[in-house]
Amino acid sequence: MIDDFKKFINQGNVLDLAVGLVIGAAFAVIINAFVDGLISPLIGLILPGMDNLATASFKIGDSTFVYGAVIVAVITFIAIAATIFFLVVRPYNKFKERSATDADVEPTNEEKMVALLEEIARQPR
Repeated sequence: MIDDFKKFINQGNVLDLAVGLVIGAAFAVIINAFVDGLISPLIGLILPGMDNLATASFKIGDSTFVYGAVIVAVITFIAIAATIFFLVVRPYNKFKERSATDADVEPTNEEKMVALLEEIARQPR
């Protein structure tokens, strides 16, 4: 049972997933700090009467609706998605395309001639 678990853990997909989760969590912390520390206060400066976007709200009766927190969450999500896309997904896809192109390279004329000569040499006389 332990050997099966070791095989499972040592598979490339599981390790890739674990690394992806750790990197994603690290990106999330950085992007959250960026949005909370820079973007929200900047938007708060632009909009009059609001010192921080995250605290933007309105009241209806006794209920307070903090719509600023939702806007900050959307901005954070878009920033994380864009960061992951441009720093991880695009380079990975370009690497895969380059690897696939390198594997499908047609043999040179010299390689074709050598292959033909070898084939001729193998034929019975």
